[in-house]
Amino acid sequence: MSDDGLESAFTDELISVCRTGVGDELRSITYFTDDTVEQVYLRSDLDRTADLVGFAELERVGFQADEMYRNTQLGEYQATVRMFEYGYLTRVIYDRCGVWVTTDSMSIDRFEELFAALKPTLAEHAA
Repeated sequence: MSDDGLESAFTDELISVCRTGVGDELRSITYFTDDTVEQVYLRSDLDRTADLVGFAELERVGFQADEMYRNTQLGEYQATVRMFEYGYLTRVIYDRCGVWVTTDSMSIDRFEELFAALKPTLAEHAA
């Protein structure tokens, strides 16, 4: 990362991966760690009124969930999907970084595609 935020190649890759996975239903992408939160993408018809810091505090709980769910009979923790009145929020974690992606309503299969694409992207950036 640079002092000014995320590297543009990484943000471009996150946007590309998400757009490929969910298409026009993509609303926003936000990257977060223990210490930072940065909105990477916001669809042009949406307002910049979300409390990113507040959302980040909620989503950072995923760092603990990722550790606590290890070695369960359900298998490896993959992602969290939250349902809202007007869409979904999907959180994907790798180590101590994560992304939450908001979308309009869409098929559950597309969330699996989104996770499968985002996890290696985060892993590569974290390395």
